[in-house]
Amino acid sequence: MEKEGFVDIREMTEEDLDEVVQIERMSFPTPWSRGLFERERLTSFAKAFIAREIPPDQVVGYLCFWLVASETHILNLAVHPRRRQQGFGTRLLHYGIDFSRRNGVKEITLEVRRSNYKAISFYRHFQFQPWGIRRRYYSDSGEDAIVMGLRLAEPSWTTSV
Repeated sequence: MEKEGFVDIREMTEEDLDEVVQIERMSFPTPWSRGLFERERLTSFAKAFIAREIPPDQVVGYLCFWLVASETHILNLAVHPRRRQQGFGTRLLHYGIDFSRRNGVKEITLEVRRSNYKAISFYRHFQFQPWGIRRRYYSDSGEDAIVMGLRLAEPSWTTSV
């Protein structure tokens, strides 16, 4: 568990799921179900963390990823719409990258909608680079996904903002 001032980052629990699902529904056109979050929490190679603001003791964001061998694959990162641009996503991603590095991960990958310029810019700030395109990846719109990756072995990556 990590406490940074008014934000507590820790593993997601069942008690967090109502707030997580609410943020998910406000953040994505095809949101994950509660059952999918429950399954991820119980999958051995899946990791799920939340950022909880204290006070008022509420979930403001979450990060879900798979950690398999020397790779992390980010599945889901979201911050409550009213709490965006306040550093919560940055703290969550830093936490996930540092967690991955401590667990021997060499590269981190993710997919992002081609039209999601804010997310692409956010990941580029962390030095993620485009690695490829998944054509018609998103079933709701047929939109392409950009595959982005970060190699942790490269000395240019730093955890400071």
